[in-house]
Amino acid sequence: MKNEGIEGTERFLSPDKGRGLRAVRHFAVGELVFACPAYSYVLTVNERGAHCEHCFTRREDLFKCGKCKQAYYCNVDCQRGDWPMHKLECVAMCSYGENWCPSETVRLVARIIMKQVKATTERTPSERLLLLKEFEAHLDKMDSEKEEMNQTDIAALHHFYSRHISNLPDEQALTELFAQVNCNGFTIEDEELSHLGSAVFPDVALMNHSCSPNVIVTYKGTVAEVRAVKEINPGEEIFNSYIDLLYPTEDRKERLLDSYFFTCQCTECTSRSKDKAKMEIRKLNPPPEPEEIRSMVRYAKNVIEEFRRLLEMCELSLEKMGAIFADTNVYMLHMMYQAMGVCLYMQDWDGAMSYGEKIVQPYSVHYPAYSLNVASMYLKLGRLYLGLEKKTQGVKALKKALAVMEVAHGKDHHYVAEVKREIEEQK
Repeated sequence: MKNEGIEGTERFLSPDKGRGLRAVRHFAVGELVFACPAYSYVLTVNERGAHCEHCFTRREDLFKCGKCKQAYYCNVDCQRGDWPMHKLECVAMCSYGENWCPSETVRLVARIIMKQVKATTERTPSERLLLLKEFEAHLDKMDSEKEEMNQTDIAALHHFYSRHISNLPDEQALTELFAQVNCNGFTIEDEELSHLGSAVFPDVALMNHSCSPNVIVTYKGTVAEVRAVKEINPGEEIFNSYIDLLYPTEDRKERLLDSYFFTCQCTECTSRSKDKAKMEIRKLNPPPEPEEIRSMVRYAKNVIEEFRRLLEMCELSLEKMGAIFADTNVYMLHMMYQAMGVCLYMQDWDGAMSYGEKIVQPYSVHYPAYSLNVASMYLKLGRLYLGLEKKTQGVKALKKALAVMEVAHGKDHHYVAEVKREIEEQK
């Protein structure tokens, strides 16, 4: 199927990967490859009051829905634009009151169903190359835990929405739809990678994964923008990354297999070129035995997975892991990131700054060029410096964030304008 609406790209059959997206012209670093409006989206509950429910704009003078009192909008135009979808939740929230608590995935699926019921054309502007109904569901690969989660979501959909959506799809169709959304959905994030909501972008979902991607996906409101982070020549496949690329090969493969049901064979996974740096071990005499290292990796994974406690646990864990792992080891970095988050929550700004300073340089080494994770860390650190009246360091960090963001987000993005304004205010 040739592209009719996304200039410079085409859908094709990628060897060993199935369908994919490739370039038919050259794309320079930082160039917009294509933009895709969300087929359906939902603002996360925690951001209500801070962002417009319709356009996701962040502002302080939003006004709320007069009926449910929970959804907020920029103006009447945004409220009217959102009403075809919001009315579904508005009625349900009024009916259930404080007992209204569907998951974000359930809310998103409810909106997809509503859109499909009202659909008048086969394709939407979000489906120029890939239809939502073409999404892979991988039902045959789901384990019992995922099947149980699917059934829980279906039960919640019936509980909260059956009175408000006529003719819900049957059980098999819902099972497939939830699986499709779980495999192909996207998290919309702001410039600091904070979670704003969930959405489906069919044309963006067409791209296959690589741990060495040549594009990055950022968001302008509810529109996904795909920009080149490497030179892309005609005939080359366009690759996005589905996961956090900080971790070593085996961890990435495990995550991809668990969430997306494939074993990655990209150049980064076959060469393992960054694994040694990512898993750097302290120079000890005698050096730790391989089993000792494997045991520490298991410990680190368990701590990261179960981490929900406060700063003391972070510090104790860092002390224990630091006996073998270097500060640049990705498990140390993950724990430092958690500790930084705890410090921010407890308003320990100096502590957060200290952890950020340890994290940011190794991030720049471990992550690919123009990584949003690196930009986000420089942003956090820059704003911390400015809050602590360290003007020179703050401006320097913000400029480093800006250099990444101008490529990843594009120079005309409002996030870029906000950071430029922050820098200008320091002059």
